[in-house]
Formats: sequence, structure tokens, C-alpha cells
Amino acid sequence: MGTQLLENYIQGKWEAGDGKETTLLHAIHGNPVARSNSGGVDFASILEYGRKVGGPPLRKMTFHERGRMIKSLALYLHERREKYYPISYQTGATKADSWIDIEGGIGNLFSNASLRRRFPDLPYHVDGEAIQLSKTGNFIGHHIMVPRQGIAIHINAFNFPIWGMLEKIAVNLLAGVPALVKPATLSSYVAEAMFRDIIASGILPEGAVQLLIGSAHGILDSVQSQDLVTFTGSASTGLQLKAHPRIISEAVPFNLEADSLNCTVLGEDAVPGTPEFELFVKEVRKEMTTKCGQRCTGIRRALVPAALLDDVQIALGKALSQTTIGDPNVEGVRMGALAGKSQVEEVRNQIKKLLKESSIAYGDIDHVELVGADATKGAFFSPVLLVNEHPLTSVLVHEVEAFGPVCTLMPYKNLNEAIEISKMGKGSLCSSITTHDDHSAKQFVIGAASHHGRILVLNRDCAKENTGHGSPLPMLTHGGPGRAGGGEEMGGMRGVLHYLQRCAIQGTPTTITEITSAYQYGGQYKDPGQHPFRKYFEDLQIGDTIITHKRTITEADIVNFANVSWDHFYAHTDATSLEGTIFTQRVAHGYFVLSMAAGLFVDPGKGPVILNYGLEECRFTKPVYPGMTLGVRLSVKEKLPVDPKDEDDIPKGIVKFLVDVYDETGETVAIATILTMVKKKA
Repeated sequence: MGTQLLENYIQGKWEAGDGKETTLLHAIHGNPVARSNSGGVDFASILEYGRKVGGPPLRKMTFHERGRMIKSLALYLHERREKYYPISYQTGATKADSWIDIEGGIGNLFSNASLRRRFPDLPYHVDGEAIQLSKTGNFIGHHIMVPRQGIAIHINAFNFPIWGMLEKIAVNLLAGVPALVKPATLSSYVAEAMFRDIIASGILPEGAVQLLIGSAHGILDSVQSQDLVTFTGSASTGLQLKAHPRIISEAVPFNLEADSLNCTVLGEDAVPGTPEFELFVKEVRKEMTTKCGQRCTGIRRALVPAALLDDVQIALGKALSQTTIGDPNVEGVRMGALAGKSQVEEVRNQIKKLLKESSIAYGDIDHVELVGADATKGAFFSPVLLVNEHPLTSVLVHEVEAFGPVCTLMPYKNLNEAIEISKMGKGSLCSSITTHDDHSAKQFVIGAASHHGRILVLNRDCAKENTGHGSPLPMLTHGGPGRAGGGEEMGGMRGVLHYLQRCAIQGTPTTITEITSAYQYGGQYKDPGQHPFRKYFEDLQIGDTIITHKRTITEADIVNFANVSWDHFYAHTDATSLEGTIFTQRVAHGYFVLSMAAGLFVDPGKGPVILNYGLEECRFTKPVYPGMTLGVRLSVKEKLPVDPKDEDDIPKGIVKFLVDVYDETGETVAIATILTMVKKKA
């Protein structure tokens, strides 16, 4: 037929299905661009291959190794990013639309790769702090989180075939879990093109990722309790999948991100002539026209003060009329086509439902002016702005979503009413308010947050740097309640933790130290044989401890430190002001105690230690008075590798030392974790 036959990448090889064939069409010109075959695959074997072949090598890697692997993949794809643009254009996307999908997706890999620094250099995660479970401290509890020994099944939407794929696999790979990617058939040729490069790179272990083109009907019949499923798409389909008997019987985690009736609010202070009014109009137009409105985070409902309804309608109509629609390859075109003819009919039918309660303020559901394209061949649709003047008594505007360049304007009387209207969508992925009044912003956010996964506050001060109403970021956890699915977009550490199983562990501090590879207070010490500051990064062992000589604190120490630091807080300098306080006499500065401790434990000679990198978890647990004698127990608590910036960078790592300062009774008076930068062997 002259078009590419798309293939699955399953069980270590590329192969096409042998079932019903579907021809995928160019969204702009209507020409065939690819073919897909459904059927002919054994879902149970595919999933088992991921579990048995892809899982073990990923689980053996540490978080830092996985992160560097993901970074290498991001670099590899970034070098080849230009080749994906012509393929993306075939979905009707403009260059700007494609940039979000392609470079936004690759950027997601980079961002998640950097998350490795927030995890230990271990195959598993040590979560939180130890918990003392006995009076003497010889029995403690802790938590570790290990990779689930199943496979992540990602069922993705058609609108962002690359971004949707990369944002999900980045997280499961960092967690040490393999994945099966199922892109939406309509735009699967874009995902397949990049996936071929992912496999050709040889960067990922075999079985770490697989690709399934075509129908995946029946795939959930084979899921097991260690598997996870993520779905992005329509709420109705997501709910059907979530209710699958196998998902329920095996208690399989199912993360649902559904298209929702997201809303934006124009603040009462944002009148015409203010920067906020212009920002609002610009943002609504952008959300309607970017990707032709085919975004699960797109603005579907725009709430404006009743007195400004006409002003906003006129301004938005003018802005939309300046949007050139047509072939994205033609100079000046700012909006392309929907992903396919079926989407055109779907959007048109949904608008007809909305028109039972609303009216059209701008646009035409049957006609669109184009540049360089033929409306009879491509999947084009005009931006349509609707107006609903009675949002509190309407139903359809809060239930029906037209997944395209469609938005409904609605008036509100006051901000409390705007909050109420915003919640009538029964849960959304995101919302926004454009206002320069921080009190209004607070009122809206606190009042509406229960019904929205994310809220952007937009004003003139963040206008140049804000990422927009509809742009989720990999550093944040998104998702939304209710209609939006009740799931969470896999952002930040929360996204990685989703793929890990938490396990509470109990035992002595020494045992828990061994399990966590992090020294636990009260655990047995190891004799380092020499001062730890004389040892290279590789030679330091968790639990290496030195016990310093001691020093008696004097009043002169306290006075001198006050003069040097300029800290003349009354408890340190005025013994006559202590009545009614917890102190019985002049008390030493906490930071003097810490400085004194450094004087006791630091080895002053030149050695592998490069510098003091920082301080964390510092507590002063007992007052230190003149006459008390203090000593220090310095223990290697944790070791973290540092990636070299370039070939000339000094090989090094970060070593966390537990500083335990104790008095003549043996009781701890101060405890802290210091971070030192330590050389590795040449």
C-alpha cells in the first residue's frame, strides 16, 4: 500500500500483528500515513516477559544508576529530536504543538533523571526517619520501599503520543519497574518512531520497555497483584477499565487521569486595561488553540465577573479571529487540525449538546477558514466560544466536554459564587485564577482546591515566567479528584514512590543500619582504623566512628562567642533575666556547641575531605551550662555519589556524618548531620 506497517516491540523483537488492519490518515491532507494491525499477540506472555526479563536488571540497579541511564536516553533522543517534527505534523500539530510533545517529553526525562539525587545510591529507598520502639532505644522501626516485581501498563491518549509516553516511563524506570506502552492507535505512528530509537540506543536493559500497537482489548485479563496500570483518556473509558474484575481481584494499583471540565476565573480586580485582563484573554485563547484544544488540561469553562462578560466576549472573539488555521507547514499558521475526522464529528456532536443551554459567541461548527489546506480532506475545526448566562442552574456545561477548541464563558456575581461554579464540574485536573489581588487568590485557592488537582495564580508579576494553565510539570504531583479520575500525574518523588512497595522493618539499630545502609542512632560503631577525614570516599564504611577527646565549657567561652557572633540573646548574656524561663543559669549558644564540636572532631591536616557541604537535621536537645564537659561521637551515616560536571572535575562524593555531642553523663546535648565533600581515589 506504500504506507508504513507499524509494529509492536514485544518479547525482544519487532513484529506486526496479524489481525484487523487499520489505516491511519494524515490529519491535514487526509492521505494514508501508516497502517496498524491488531491481534495476534499473547498478552500474558508479553507481561510475563517484562516481569521476568525486564524487571530483574532494573531492580539490581541503584536509583543513581537508573537516573544516569534515563539521562543518557534523554541526551540520545534530544540529539535526534528534529526527525520527529515532520512525523508529528501529520497529526495536525503545529511546530509549537509538536515542541510541547517532543521536547517537553524529552525534558521530562531530564527532570526525572535529576530526581536520582533525592534517593539513596541503593536499589531501594529508605523512607523517612527511624522510630524508637523501646525505652532504651535498642528496638527501632523504619520503612524501606522496594520496586514492585510486576510491570507497569501505560494506556496513553492520542493527543500527546511522545510526551505521554516519556513522562510515564521515566518514572517507572527510575523506580526500577519495567513497562508496556500502549499508545492510542490514532497517533501511534509518532510514538512508534521514537520508540524505535529508544530500542536502537541500547541504553535500556532488554525487556525494560515494550510497545503495543493497535487494540489492547483483553490485556487486563492477565494483570497480577505486583503490576500497575496507568490510564490517560476519557473518564468513561477509564472507569470501565478501573472496574475490570482482574484489577479488583488482584488489587492492582490503577492510576486514572481523565479529561475534565477544567476552569479558569477572571478576578474581579482584572478589569479591561489591566495587565491581568490581557493575560486572561491571551491564556484562554492559547488553551483553546494549542493542540486544537486537544488537551486534558485545557480550559473548558471560563468564569468572569458578570459586569465584564461582554468585554471578555468581545476581546476573546477578536483574539480568536486573529488565529490563522491551516497546514502547519505554511508560514503564519498558528492552529492545525484535530487528530482525525472522527474527532471532528465527536467535537461537533458535543457542542450540539452544549447548545441546548448555551449559545455561540464566536465560531462555526460547520465551517472554518483555512490557509494552505482543504477542509474536506483534513480534520479541521473552528475555535468555538460559547456563552452560558446561567451556570448555577445549568447542567450540561458542567458535564459535557467537547475535546477540541471549545470553551464556554460564564458570569459570576462574586468570588464565592465563582468557587461554587468551579466545583460544579465535579473534579478537574487543573484550574486557574487571573488576579493581582492576593487576598482574592487565597480565597479562591482555599475554597476551590478540594475539587482541582492544580491551581495556577496568574498575574503581571509571574506573566513572563509562568508555564501556563494547561502545562503540568514533572516536579509537581498533579492529577485531580472526581471526574478527573481521582489519580495523580506521576510528578516528583511521589511519582516514583507510586511504583515502590513500602515495608515497615523492625529490629536493633545495628540491624536496621545494615538493612538501610544508613547509620541509625544507637547502632554499634565500627573502628575506622584512622580518622575518617583521612579516608577516601570508597574506603569509608557506614558506621565508621571516632570518639573525640573532651572539653569543659566556661563562661568565658559563652561571652567570647557572643562577641564574635554578635548573638547577644538574653539567655546567653544576662543571667538576671532568666526568671520564668527553662534555664537555670547562663546557657551556651547552640551554634557555639556545634562549633566546639567541629573543633573536637575535625582533622586539620590536608586529606581527602574537600569542604563542608552543609548541615541538616540539627537539634539542641539539652541546655549546656558553664562547667559541663562535652565530647563528640562522629559516625559515617550515609554516602552519596556526585556525578562529575566534566572530564576535569575532581571525582568526589558526599558523605553524611552524624555528629552526636554528649555531656559528662553520656546524655546527648546536640545532634546534627553534616555533609562533607570527599575525594574519590584518582
